[in-house]
Amino acid sequence: MLRLDMGQVYDPEPGLRLVHKDDSLLAFDKPSGLLSVPAKPPGPQDCLEARVKAAFPESLLIHRLDMDTSGVILFARTRLAQRHLNWQFERRQTRKTYVARVDGHVAQDEGFIDLPLICDWPNRPLQMVCYERGKPAVTRWKVLEREPDGHTRMELKPQTGRSHQLRVHMRELGHPILGDGFYAQGAALAAADRLQLHASDITVMNPDGGAWIKFAAPVPF
Repeated sequence: MLRLDMGQVYDPEPGLRLVHKDDSLLAFDKPSGLLSVPAKPPGPQDCLEARVKAAFPESLLIHRLDMDTSGVILFARTRLAQRHLNWQFERRQTRKTYVARVDGHVAQDEGFIDLPLICDWPNRPLQMVCYERGKPAVTRWKVLEREPDGHTRMELKPQTGRSHQLRVHMRELGHPILGDGFYAQGAALAAADRLQLHASDITVMNPDGGAWIKFAAPVPF
């Protein structure tokens, strides 16, 4: 068991959850608590990328998820597939859906958040809203269920891919994600033993043939 910045305990569950495998790409369901890539030394080197490369040495990481976020993450199996998938991400052609549980009952049924984000350097890895130097960040959201315990289950569709985007945007909406050790406080932090944010599905064009293909992982909370 190791500790990361800001006192986080690093003790991820072992193994891999393979969602899909073909000649061009791999899809995995990353558990909450596992890094996507190795930490800077002397931090932990155990991560999803290392585990996938141990099983599939040719694999090439395409994108990342926060350590505390669970869900679908993709790897390419060839350089050509990597270029094709990177091209889709750069041009925002991929479609990603997250499910989150947030503090309080959200009043409206759906909406969008357009707040530019930048790293809060004195407190990194935290991010903050900055209208002068922040990069554009847009999230579309929809209420899935207002739960009896006073929380709300939401569908989140990021239109951009900024670090901690969904976590900061939900806090700025006034409804921080439950169990968020970075952006939630008090009852919202104590309400869950893990960040209640899950990358439930992602849709991309398959590099082999160009057909749209959707990968999904069940929501664990």
